[in-house]
Amino acid sequence: MSVSTRSANMAGNGGMAWETFAHEADVGVRGFGATLAEAFAGAATAMTAVICDPEKVGAGETVAIECAAPDDELLLVDWLNALVFEMATRRMLFSRFDVRIEDHRLSAAATGEAVDVARHQPAAEVKGATFCELAVRQSPDGSWTAQCIVDV
Repeated sequence: MSVSTRSANMAGNGGMAWETFAHEADVGVRGFGATLAEAFAGAATAMTAVICDPEKVGAGETVAIECAAPDDELLLVDWLNALVFEMATRRMLFSRFDVRIEDHRLSAAATGEAVDVARHQPAAEVKGATFCELAVRQSPDGSWTAQCIVDV
């Protein structure tokens, strides 16, 4: 799989950016942002990009998601797995993420729509976020990166 890097400037996501990267049989997702919340939103957008083009996912419904973990890395895994659960049980795709993080507690609004196979053309099914290559770090310039491998 080739690396896909795109900047996203979607409502609620500010200037957050994301990318996917190849990893054996699975795919890495990586989000970048001026804040930790923006990096988590970017990682979520990258995960959607594993499935389909996020720009093709409309804003039909918003789902509230909350999770907490003892540290930022575990919080990223919990966040992405909560999205996988919501996508699977609601048969939805999400492309816009309004994320708030405080003291390792995340509350978010994920906006998307029901899967339309003809329009979305899903390429893969994400089964879950893993601990492989899991990293959440702040750069010296203050920007954040959040990444892990997702099982497809």
